[in-house]
Amino acid sequence: MMERRRMEAALLVLFLGHLTTALEVPLDLLQELPQPPTITHQSPKDYIIDPRENIIIHCEAKGKPHPSFSWTRDGTHFDIDEDPNVSMRLHSGTLVVDISREKVDHYEGVYQCTARNKHGTAISNDIVVRQSRSPLWSKEEIKPIVVQEGVSLVLQCRPPAGLPPPIIFWMDNNFQKLPQSKRVSQSLNGDLYFSNVHREDSRNDYICYARFPHTQTIQQKQPITVRVLNKAPTEERKPTFLIPSGTSSSKMVLRGRVLEMECIAEGLPTPEISWTKMSGDLPAKRTSFLHYNKTLRILNVSESDAGDYRCTARNHHGRVHHTIHVTVKAAPYWISGAPKNLVLAPGEDGALTCRASGTPKPSITWFMNGIPIENSPVDPSRQVYDDSIIFSNIQSGSSAVYQCNVSNDYGYLLSNAFVNVLSEPPRVLTPANKVYQVIRNHQALMDCSSFGSPIPNVTWFKDTQSSTLDGDPYILHDNGTLEIRIAQHQNTGKYTCVARNSLGISKNHIVLEVKEPTRILKQPEYRRVQRGTSVVFECTVNHDPSLTPTMTWLKDDGELPDDERFTVGSDSLTITDVTESDEGEYKCIMNTTLDHDSASATLTVVAVFHERPEPPTDLELTDQKKRSVQLTWIPGDEHNSPIQKFLIQYEDSLHHQGHWHNLTEVPGTKTTAHLKLSPYAHYTFRVLALNAVGFSRPSLASRMYKTEPAAPDENPTGVHGFGTQHDNLVISWKPLSGLQSNGPGLRYKVMWRQKVVGSSWNDATVANISKFVVSGTPTFSQYELKVQAVNDFGEGPEPAVVHGYSGEDLPIAAPENVQGIALNSSLAEVHWDPVPPHLIRGHLKGYKVYYWRNHNLHKHNPVILSFSGNHTHGMLPGLHPFSHYSFHVRVCNGKGEGPASKDQQFKTPEGVPGLPTSLTVTDTNLDSLTLEWTPPHEHNGHITGYTLKYQPVNNSYELGPAEELALAANETSVTLTNLKYSTRYKFYLNAKTLTGPGPAISQEAVTIMDEALISQADVDAYLGNTQTSHPIAPSPPRRPSHKEPESPFGNVSYSVEEDGALISWEYEGPEKNFYVEYIVENSDGEEEWQKEPVNGSQNVMLKGLKGGLSYKVRLVAKGHRDQPLHCSKELVVKVPAVASRQVDIATQGWFIGLMCAIALLILILLIICFIQRNKGGKYPVKEKEDAHTDPEFQPMKDDDCPFGEYSDNEDHKPLKGSRTPSNGTVKRDDSDDSLVDYGEGGDGQFNEDGSFIGQYSGKSTSRDTAGGHESSEAPSPINAMNSLNSFV
Repeated sequence: MMERRRMEAALLVLFLGHLTTALEVPLDLLQELPQPPTITHQSPKDYIIDPRENIIIHCEAKGKPHPSFSWTRDGTHFDIDEDPNVSMRLHSGTLVVDISREKVDHYEGVYQCTARNKHGTAISNDIVVRQSRSPLWSKEEIKPIVVQEGVSLVLQCRPPAGLPPPIIFWMDNNFQKLPQSKRVSQSLNGDLYFSNVHREDSRNDYICYARFPHTQTIQQKQPITVRVLNKAPTEERKPTFLIPSGTSSSKMVLRGRVLEMECIAEGLPTPEISWTKMSGDLPAKRTSFLHYNKTLRILNVSESDAGDYRCTARNHHGRVHHTIHVTVKAAPYWISGAPKNLVLAPGEDGALTCRASGTPKPSITWFMNGIPIENSPVDPSRQVYDDSIIFSNIQSGSSAVYQCNVSNDYGYLLSNAFVNVLSEPPRVLTPANKVYQVIRNHQALMDCSSFGSPIPNVTWFKDTQSSTLDGDPYILHDNGTLEIRIAQHQNTGKYTCVARNSLGISKNHIVLEVKEPTRILKQPEYRRVQRGTSVVFECTVNHDPSLTPTMTWLKDDGELPDDERFTVGSDSLTITDVTESDEGEYKCIMNTTLDHDSASATLTVVAVFHERPEPPTDLELTDQKKRSVQLTWIPGDEHNSPIQKFLIQYEDSLHHQGHWHNLTEVPGTKTTAHLKLSPYAHYTFRVLALNAVGFSRPSLASRMYKTEPAAPDENPTGVHGFGTQHDNLVISWKPLSGLQSNGPGLRYKVMWRQKVVGSSWNDATVANISKFVVSGTPTFSQYELKVQAVNDFGEGPEPAVVHGYSGEDLPIAAPENVQGIALNSSLAEVHWDPVPPHLIRGHLKGYKVYYWRNHNLHKHNPVILSFSGNHTHGMLPGLHPFSHYSFHVRVCNGKGEGPASKDQQFKTPEGVPGLPTSLTVTDTNLDSLTLEWTPPHEHNGHITGYTLKYQPVNNSYELGPAEELALAANETSVTLTNLKYSTRYKFYLNAKTLTGPGPAISQEAVTIMDEALISQADVDAYLGNTQTSHPIAPSPPRRPSHKEPESPFGNVSYSVEEDGALISWEYEGPEKNFYVEYIVENSDGEEEWQKEPVNGSQNVMLKGLKGGLSYKVRLVAKGHRDQPLHCSKELVVKVPAVASRQVDIATQGWFIGLMCAIALLILILLIICFIQRNKGGKYPVKEKEDAHTDPEFQPMKDDDCPFGEYSDNEDHKPLKGSRTPSNGTVKRDDSDDSLVDYGEGGDGQFNEDGSFIGQYSGKSTSRDTAGGHESSEAPSPINAMNSLNSFV
């Protein structure tokens, strides 16, 4: 069976290799051909929208005929015609949602677009539409923080959870960024960390700001006050980490994302942070260090970035390490690109390939016209092989759009590719009679792009020749292009390309012209001219006469100055009245339509011509003494450049004849030099002069001056003492040169003595050597050494004393008090006492530990670990669990190793067992089978039992629910009953010790009526939650439970708003359907968990919560058949109590006073009316009331409130020091420290915690409301925003 599978795989690879030339349709050139739909543009998978603007969900597609569009929302059909707020653009599938009459959250969900015509159906990605949120900061009272100087401090920001998350920064009341350093820095979560506080850190305006980029709003936290006390000096201390905690942590990152790790330490003085990768080098081009080395950032993460990273914090009191284990996972990504569209003729073969990778390995699902391929109509020409669909002898009517879905736990890829079955005669798409012009000896490429179905065969002919062009110098490419690698004049002519298939033939004529290359014959040359003169650069060019050349001159790769002094001729450039600004590089460029050539030259402008000076003359020696002489000379001609200095050189013909050495330099204004000389030398002198151009030639040599011999002035340097044998001492030194000898008969007096009390000096005199060997010395003894220079005229000065050691010998003692202890099943620690120095008999190099496993009898080939320096302990890694080990320790010096210590033993504890040796299936029946196995070769402890898991596998290789059995340690077989008929099962068996389970061996088998087809054992070594090529369903509750994997939910948070509690989270898994469960805290089981569906979003608003209560909230991801798959940790949400604003108006004093005033006014009016009636007059009360209506008592309109949804109430107060007028705007004159003071006028708006909410990009937020006028543009404190944006 396995042999047949290998044969099928080989044939599939060979078949796909033959199908790589399948025809691609030129959609932009042949629009009249029938084509299935192709999605050309769609909105992103995760689509975050601005809640103030209309929602636009893009979906564009093309096809012939033009496709029609439909949508689904949350998996069900979305009827656009029934929603008056939703419209679809003409000739497009793009949805436009008018949100002026409906809240945005009504349209959140998962959308998918479908484009179809009669040739097929294409579908878009799942587009998750969510509105951006910028919730308010929860109101809190922040008490002043009082700390002692020198301690560490953390100021927490904890901003409200927004979508997307906000950008955090810290500023003061004056909108100045708070200074940060290696002592004070902001962490990745926004908190402000102080490694140690200073007195100058005391202030009352530590303010955390959160900028929500999508809604363009900024929120601020209440200011934090910090007071630093200086009651007593704080002791300095070694570093400790504030974050992360512990000695190690782990982090998972997706391939292609940005990896950020941070380590912030406290200590006094402030610690320095450094980073290393323990398993390799950091990727230099993708790595950066931020926040004063506290943050390590790696861009575009790949699998090679996985491993252990270590951050180290150190000061002069010590250091501390933290190791971060980084795991790299990968969402699916294409290996060789997405599947490509196919155009096939009836009867042809073709293939669609969907090759992708990821970590864990993704699964591949095929669809046809949006329907799972297994549910699609049967097509005998189609075969599905995992990541490929093979079409053999395809027929008309098989056109369709196929979808490939590649998914794993971290994402998915969805690609549409159509198969279009066409019968089309050939068409040459290259324009007819096109003329190609190329330069001789260059490459010529002549296109013959064609289309037809079946694929046309292209041939070429030249002029009237009847033979096809194939072979040298012609190369015919698969796309029909004819190439001539080195074109010559004889290749000029008329070419014909012919495209033919079984349905017809098409021709096209092309002309090739081979031209002469453009060449510069006379190039411009370097010119050095005086200021005020003229200069001419020549540039003579040869070119093809049929091409029109263009000459261009550049100065320093830029255009020539716009100056009449520059004249450009046909083959020259002339510059008159040259100035210093004309210096530079001049380039002539000759361009034609086919090629170009260029050449350049440099222009140097000088005031007058300068040259090197002439050499000095008339050298004379005066004031001659034993060790000095005076040299004088006459300078040569300066050549218009002043002499800067003179260089005096000498030759010593006695010791080094023919070699000149620099002796001294004097300024150019002097012509005399006093020269210091050495004894016993034959001197000859010469002088060189230097000006701005360079050195002159050397002068003629002076006469010879001989100095008299003398005793040495110095002794040899580099004196060392060491031993080459255990009983000798080698004394070496750097010998003096002939000039240093000061006289004839140079020799060296070597002196030595042992550095012990009462020892005397020994000496020996040697010559012409640089080392001396003293024999018969005691082993490794310290000596004092001196080397003195001596000649025939006396001894040199008293030499300095240096120290050395005689030769080493092997150590004579072994370490004592050797002990070993096992730390775990694979690591042990050994200790020993150091060997006394006098027994080491040499320079201590370190200690070696020899250790071996007792039962394997490899004592003669033990493992050796070396520990350099004066170590007294060490670690032994890589040990076998549950084993006895022996070891001994040796001390090492420069000569070798000493004797071994007594052998010691230790035993490693139990570990997990190895893989079971075998697993076989026997006695396969209709509904039962027997499993037999042999125990692991490596027990690594006492086997306590076995665990057997098994689960069915369907025809699409999907795994069903798993069953688990616990088996005794003495069992080696088990019979499983009540299995399903003719069903494939996969089995996993692993052994257990007290330490835990070991890796599992797997096996597959099929229950059939007659014979079980059992595959070869597939040994999958996995530990813990092993990932195979198929997911394993969770075990039923009645089976023993296992450690649950880490929850994919992250950053679960909440914020309380006016209409409920907003729950937000992040989710790394592929599931799109969630629900939220919540219950009153401490309900004692009297209430049930309430459910709130989410469907694709990553936030939800819980409404109807009662004020003053606390709720437990958890998130659940729904898997297959709506069963709970993952659950987050419980979150406690506290809903604040809302103070009642209902006041009995009848008990208010102002109301009683008003009623009394009205009653008094009515009484007065009645009296006046009564008097007027008595007088017979009339009093028009109604008219007078209309005429005297008080304008201040006009009714207030609902839309007089300018704050929109941020209306003021008891908890929404403006900042301290600001006032809110009746029209809702903040007046500049009424606020001393509001945000308006930092803008250019304007109307900053403030919320309940003193933060401001305003546009800072000038973006309009106007919207028609149902009950009022259109609101004006949101206020914008511009200068404040510019200040804020400069820090974000």
